[in-house]
Order: sequence, then C-alpha cells, then structure tokens
Amino acid sequence: LKAKRKAAKQARDVAAELLSLYAQRAARKGIKSPINDDLYQRFSLEFPFQETDDQLKVIEETLDDLASERPMDRVICGDVGFGKTEVALRAAFVAVHADHQVCLLVPTTLLAQQHHRTFTDRFPDWPIRIALLSRLKNRAENRETLSELSKATVDIVIGTHKLLSGDDKSSRLGLIIVDEEHRFSVRQKEQLKKLRAEVDMLTLTATPIPRTLNMTLGGLRDLSLITTPPVDRLSVKTFVGEWRDQSIRESVLRELRRGGQTYFVHN
Repeated sequence: LKAKRKAAKQARDVAAELLSLYAQRAARKGIKSPINDDLYQRFSLEFPFQETDDQLKVIEETLDDLASERPMDRVICGDVGFGKTEVALRAAFVAVHADHQVCLLVPTTLLAQQHHRTFTDRFPDWPIRIALLSRLKNRAENRETLSELSKATVDIVIGTHKLLSGDDKSSRLGLIIVDEEHRFSVRQKEQLKKLRAEVDMLTLTATPIPRTLNMTLGGLRDLSLITTPPVDRLSVKTFVGEWRDQSIRESVLRELRRGGQTYFVHN
C-alpha cells in the first residue's frame, strides 16, 4: 500500500511537471532558423543518395518547424538506415547558417564517434566547425570542448550525456538533436526536459518508448514517420516462432547467398 501511494504521488509529480513544461513552451517564442535557399540547395545536392518520399516529407516538416516561431519538439521515427541522420544533418545545416549552435546528444561513445565521422564527411567544404566530446579523449580536450560550447566558438558539438553536465550553455544554442532518447537515464532526461523549454528539439528513434508515443498522440510532441526503405534496401521483416535449427540455417544461407550480412543476437 505504501509503495502504491508513492507510485501514485510520483505519477502526479511527473504529470504536473510535463504540464508546466509545455505551458512554458506554449508561452514562449521559438528560435527561428530561416533558410538560405541557395546554400541549402547546394548542400542538398551533395547528398550522395536519392531521397525517399517519406524522407523528403519529414525534411520539409522539420525545416518548417525551424522557420516557425513555435518551439520545435519533433520525434522522427524510422528503421535503421532509412535516412533519419540526413534529416538531422539538414536541420543542423539550417540552424548553423541562421547563426545558431547545434548539440547532438547520443547515448554511447561509439555512436558519438560514428556521428562525428558522418557529420565531418558531410560538411567537408563548408565553414562549419564540429567538435566531439568523448571519454576516449583526455580530460583537457573535453574541458576545451565544453568551453568552446559555452563560448559559442564551435558550431556543432557531438557527445554523450557529458554535454548535459556543462556548467554554462551558449546563448547561441538553438537546436538539440537527441539520438535514441530512451537510452538516457532518468536524471539525464530531467536535464533534457529543462532544455526543451528554451531551444528547438529534434529526436531520432527507431524504437520509441510508450511515453514518447503517448505524448505525440496527445499532441504534446510532433511525430514524423519514415517508413519507406531507400533504393536497393530491403525492409526489415520480423518473424516470431519456435526455435528450429533448419529454419535458422536456411535464413542465414539465403542472406549470405545474396551477399548480405547476418547478425545473430543471443541471450
């Protein structure tokens, strides 16, 4: 009974906090990021793949949010490899060219390194400074990155929850991109909630948690879906059944014969 009362109180506290947060967002004007059409078209043409219809629609929705005075809080849901990162890249490009700073938050060091490589490869000919905050860098380098974040001398910062621990946030900070929000701890999510009232938020996920879906269905957060696989990429098919060695063997061999890859996840 005591545990039940405690859980009920915590639920009421969370509901009150969410109500307060979104009341703040509704009362405030967002950070507008107008689009420079010429520069944006040049950047878009550098994308080495053909965008899918879903991807183009989600990019348009995201850019409309950035150009609006309403604070953005958009969740982009799509399978791995369906083009969510390109949406984030274009949003970051628009925000930086509107003289805003961008933070990309990821749950793991490995993912931070992957995103840093992707962003660096995508912006080679643009005067955009990108920094990485990683535990694989020494303490002095990470302190320097946090200092650059607060001084606004870097345009895009990519890192794990360490980005949330900075004492000062730049006044130029205009866009926060979060990859796989559900993998952050409760304490880290509390820090993210405070930031949502001040800047544009873009969340990328392949596996949204029920609370996130509930908030999108309730209209508190906007939801965009990328359901179409890129050209030459097959949709992911999921089968649930009893363990049969022969069936698994046949599935693996079929994938190998077509030149594909197999990941065997075991408990």
